Amino acid sequence: MKEVVDTGLPPLKQPFSWAVKASGNLLFTAHGPVRADGSIDTGAIEDQARLTFANLRQAVRAAGGDLSDVTQVLIYMTDVKDMPAIDGVYREFFEPHYPNRSSMGVAGLVVPGMKIEIVAYAAIP
Repeated sequence: MKEVVDTGLPPLKQPFSWAVKASGNLLFTAHGPVRADGSIDTGAIEDQARLTFANLRQAVRAAGGDLSDVTQVLIYMTDVKDMPAIDGVYREFFEPHYPNRSSMGVAGLVVPGMKIEIVAYAAIP
């Protein structure tokens, strides 16, 4: 059984949901630097990462949890040289014991200028 979570994030133009809960407490979610008006931030990586993780936090809270419930984060970035900046922002949102994580460089993301996208999984109590 799955339930689409009303995250309060802007309506999507593509065929996917911001967050889906399954089996009552497992949360599956994906985010990028999407502003409240639905536009994409294509500025500095720090700003894009901060907005991306803020969107994740909003989705997890809407599902009844907080970022300490996140179990895994997959980070896709268009320039691996951005990893130190992303790590700095990541530490603003997560505390030890950190979620399991994988980070990978990709040739590009759907929106030109978009430098980061994440997938996250959480176990909501």
